[in-house]
Amino acid sequence: MQFCIAPLDVIKIRLQLQVHSLSDPLSYKGITGPVYKGTLRTLQAIVKEEGIAGLWKGNISAELLYVAFGAVEFTTYRQTNILLKRLDPRLPNAAESFIAGSFAGGIATSATYPLDLLRTRFAAQGKERVYTSIFASIREISRTEGLRGFYQGLGAGLIQIVPSMGIFFCTYESLRGPLATLDLPFGSSDAAAGVLASVIAKTGIFPLDLIRKRLQVQGPTRAKYVHRNIPAYKGVFKTLKSILRIEGVRGLYKGLTVSLVKAAPANAITMWTYERVLGTLLDVERVKL
Repeated sequence: MQFCIAPLDVIKIRLQLQVHSLSDPLSYKGITGPVYKGTLRTLQAIVKEEGIAGLWKGNISAELLYVAFGAVEFTTYRQTNILLKRLDPRLPNAAESFIAGSFAGGIATSATYPLDLLRTRFAAQGKERVYTSIFASIREISRTEGLRGFYQGLGAGLIQIVPSMGIFFCTYESLRGPLATLDLPFGSSDAAAGVLASVIAKTGIFPLDLIRKRLQVQGPTRAKYVHRNIPAYKGVFKTLKSILRIEGVRGLYKGLTVSLVKAAPANAITMWTYERVLGTLLDVERVKL
């Protein structure tokens, strides 16, 4: 699935890394690098300048990230939910889902963050190759930035993912029951709940995702990416202040549309699969007992 949506990832990252103001056409003057406008035009520009392969930059690290993140996230979510249900008195279901989702998101993000950073840096490359391969990128970052270089923007990632996953799972669990009464085909109430939960969570926390991307490309290679005028940022709040000053509020939502187009169906498939697999495992466990 990640292979199919990889081009949307690249388009989103390219849009998020643009630093011109969307509301001020004069700010386009002096821009070093391409100016992207909208999802389709960005796709066309990448294919024209870099070929069709340009849409799959960073796909290997993205595939590894997708598998590792999902494994850690759902294992942690399930185990945390089980522990919370043992509390006496029990917390409300929505609170249990929020806490379990937040904790799972934080653990999964911390465990897989270097892969997320590599995915962003590969997607940010233009014709000039900053890194030639995953192993070359690991060697280069280790040599020039040290271990800390693999965790550029982790603070923004955690500030983003903890409430985001909390909101996602809380919304998902709240909607799944009512939607199940609609008797949708193929048990697609889980998928529908996943779509709605994804849209709500992504939209609410999106500015932090953009800030994370800007911080991930900091370091000695910052001026070598397709957008060569990415400012030097330090810290989440200083980055937020700088974006608001130069690009306005709209600048915090660059790439939101393509992000929702990518995340909604991906989460629908993920949650539908999760519920089917979990149901099968529980049935097997009951048979054993």
